[in-house]
Amino acid sequence: MQATPSRAQHATEDERGQFDSLLPAARLDRRGFLAGIAATGFALAVQPVHASTVISTSGTGLATGTAAIAVEGGELPLYYARPAAGDRLPIVLVVQEIFGVHEHIRDVCRRLAHAGYLAIAPELFFRQGDPTTQPDIPAILQNIVAKVPDAQVMGDLDACAAWSASQGGDPARLAITGFCWGGRITWLYAAHKPSVKAGVAWYGRLSGAVSEFTPQHPLDVVGRLHAPVLGLYGGQDQGIPLADVEKMQAALSAAGGRSTIHVYPDAPHAFHADYRPSYRKAEAEDGWKRALAHLGAALG
Repeated sequence: MQATPSRAQHATEDERGQFDSLLPAARLDRRGFLAGIAATGFALAVQPVHASTVISTSGTGLATGTAAIAVEGGELPLYYARPAAGDRLPIVLVVQEIFGVHEHIRDVCRRLAHAGYLAIAPELFFRQGDPTTQPDIPAILQNIVAKVPDAQVMGDLDACAAWSASQGGDPARLAITGFCWGGRITWLYAAHKPSVKAGVAWYGRLSGAVSEFTPQHPLDVVGRLHAPVLGLYGGQDQGIPLADVEKMQAALSAAGGRSTIHVYPDAPHAFHADYRPSYRKAEAEDGWKRALAHLGAALG
């Protein structure tokens, strides 16, 4: 009798796919990528490796800071940015990559704040560990990411949405965006939260192994999306097959077409991450314009 794969085996399959999606497209094999990690420490993951491309957004005219809110299991740390003046602001939850809420994610929050939003980026791995303490990307995936239940993430994001009302936010105008790991979460949250008005998912996985912690994936929730989601994907993504993207596009169309996916044919995974070798300026800028237009149409 054939043995049923264990949750650990499923996690390994998913980790392999996530690892592949993090490789600089067609430039390094797995061994070369690991050699680069060893040579630069954790720099390739969370620190600027292409200083000339890194975007640094000023906090002038903004109110920025950190906070902690009570959630099940402890105090959830977060970073926020908002216009210095104004009230009843539209809210955007910003969901991290696997590397946590590092400077790039904080900068995205400031960019959104300059566009008029209250942007909130919670540290969604705080119970499982700090990615910056891990020696390499496979360790982050195995020791932290694989141990984070989707249900826990949904609850933490709900807590952020509730907290926003005390910070000048308007919970009736709630949106979410996320990158890589956070892109997948964006799709799931749009199916979880009835009051969410829009989502922008940047190259989030669409399918994968099912487990106790990840019981469903974006392809499974298409018919339950409460708000239109804009998906932004790279045609050269090594971890998200184009077949999955095309399947998602077909499912979204069959569900009524409120959500859409735009594919950049020549872009790799993480083309928006200006601190990484995968950054593609033209696609990143176009994606940002599309994201702001999508959010603006839904939130006003």
